[in-house]
Amino acid sequence: MTLFEYLHYIILPVLVVSAVLILWRFIKGPSIADKIVALDLLITTGIGVIAVYSVIYNQSTLMDTALILALIAFLSTVALSYYLEKRRRK
Repeated sequence: MTLFEYLHYIILPVLVVSAVLILWRFIKGPSIADKIVALDLLITTGIGVIAVYSVIYNQSTLMDTALILALIAFLSTVALSYYLEKRRRK
């Protein structure tokens, strides 16, 4: 089994199944903190998909896109956590 077959037949299906389960958790999450964590994990899974396609199609610009998306995801998670903590103090 080559690397490309491994990426196509094992890694991508696992990422898709995990994205579906995370999306279900995002929709059904009882609290807003659960939804924030699910959204962050969904973006991280998307970054994984972008990285896999970057390797498959040998496009390094996709890795730059994944890096920018990771930075935006991190900053948004920190901002939403700060907002929740500030709201809890009131």
